[in-house]
Amino acid sequence: MTPVILLAEAQRSADVTDWPARIGWLVGLALFIALVYWLMREGWKWRGTLQSDLPALPSAPEETGPARLSMSGRYHGSTTAGQWLDRIVAHGLGTRSRAQLTLTDAGLEVERPGATDFFVPTAALRGARLDKGIAGKVLTEGGLLVVTWAHGDKLIDSGFRSDHAAEHNEWLDTLNQMINDTEGAR
Repeated sequence: MTPVILLAEAQRSADVTDWPARIGWLVGLALFIALVYWLMREGWKWRGTLQSDLPALPSAPEETGPARLSMSGRYHGSTTAGQWLDRIVAHGLGTRSRAQLTLTDAGLEVERPGATDFFVPTAALRGARLDKGIAGKVLTEGGLLVVTWAHGDKLIDSGFRSDHAAEHNEWLDTLNQMINDTEGAR
């Protein structure tokens, strides 16, 4: 009988890795991922082209008056009103970012570091509600402050999440009261 050690020495194992095949698969996978990202980027640009009829975003006036409310948090994007998956990407409205919101008698000022700031005049505000999702971003029930506003001939929903969720109800009540007062004055 042959000892086990001699059997192990006598047989040679096959190479574990076939390097040319492995490198070929990795290069193929990298090219596939690059193609997918390129297609996503082209789709984003195409969506912006389709929405090019949207007028330029207004900027805040010199004098807006004293701040009624202020909030820091995140801007989650804008969509066509009532269609929470129809993201608007024109003029930078599709870019998620940090945001500083300031509500004055003149309107809602949205300052976004690294993205385009915009201003919603009080006359353009149409409503506010608490929701759970916008533009593909889903949060807890009532975790998102959604402001509906008119821009050009289009109604837009913009979603914000405060760093302190308890602020949402105060914003909701104040915005809706401002909108009711503005509509009553017309």
